[in-house]
Amino acid sequence: MKIHNFSAGPCILPPEVLNEAAAAVNDFNGLGLSLIEISHRSKDFVAVMEEARSAVKELLNLPERFDVLFLQGGASLGFYTAAMNLLPEGGKAAYVDSGTWSAKAIKEAKLLGNIDVVGSSKATNYDGIPAFNAPEAGTSYLHYTSNNTIFGTQFSGTPEAGVPLVADMSSDIFSRTFDANPFHLIYAGAQKNMGPAGTVMYAFDREAMGHTGRTIPSYLDLTVHAGKDSMFNTPPVFPVYVTLLTLRWMKANGGVAAMQQRNEAKSALIYTEIDRNPLFEGHAQVDSRSHMNATFRLTDESKAERFDALWQSAGISGLKGHRSVGGYRASMYNALPLESVQTLVDVMQALESEG
Repeated sequence: MKIHNFSAGPCILPPEVLNEAAAAVNDFNGLGLSLIEISHRSKDFVAVMEEARSAVKELLNLPERFDVLFLQGGASLGFYTAAMNLLPEGGKAAYVDSGTWSAKAIKEAKLLGNIDVVGSSKATNYDGIPAFNAPEAGTSYLHYTSNNTIFGTQFSGTPEAGVPLVADMSSDIFSRTFDANPFHLIYAGAQKNMGPAGTVMYAFDREAMGHTGRTIPSYLDLTVHAGKDSMFNTPPVFPVYVTLLTLRWMKANGGVAAMQQRNEAKSALIYTEIDRNPLFEGHAQVDSRSHMNATFRLTDESKAERFDALWQSAGISGLKGHRSVGGYRASMYNALPLESVQTLVDVMQALESEG
């Protein structure tokens, strides 16, 4: 039976990526050695790192002034790293609180300076992207989380703030096109939409670095990593390689613009059914709905046992919602085919037809 993987993360990956990654674990580049046992300083892996960094720049159409790194610690370390590199001592930054991960970013940034929460949707259990106040004069940057996996909400575009932007794009990176020019920093854990858990991508404006007036520990200093071509310490070899394979897959399948078309078709299919079918209702406000994570619940909880049996028997996996929201969550990352979303819709209609 085909498994339809709606897991919120680690994410679904293309079958060809999994096959090539599996082969590399046995024998990489005909070396007779596994990818995970060769030196990270070898020409074979240096080529992987260079191509991965270059592919990010190409796919995101990053300005020349941007550097790209693949580091460790996930976006959770990125919350602190972002502020450490961009928030001056005694300075201030603006943050939008749109979900669990943005709240965590705010908590970490407050350790380093004055943080102004300019908008929040916490009072309504993060069911929408909040309106926010314009940052005050002297604000170093505005930080936002572009997509909120738990609550199924997403910024519809790049916010206009009048100050440089910093974004955690962990769960929708490479899913849609955007202009990188307003940004000083973009960071994203790989495990939501571009690879396996174990690495985080940083894309940053090198001209914006080095102005905080603070002493930054070497590992948290993005310019140190850039100076070593993302090889300051032993990198997460396997996650970087699988991310590269995924980036190649994106390029071969039309790039980010094509991914966006696919994702819009998938989200339109599931949201049309949620709105049409009287047995279901969405969590997120309509104008804040995510193309990556559709959150919904039954209108009659007595049907939960039957619905669960139906989707499980159809080969659907990872549909249960986060405990903060309950219900169900269909995560529809780049590699999820439209066929899988149709299978879920068919199951929702089958439940309706049973009366």
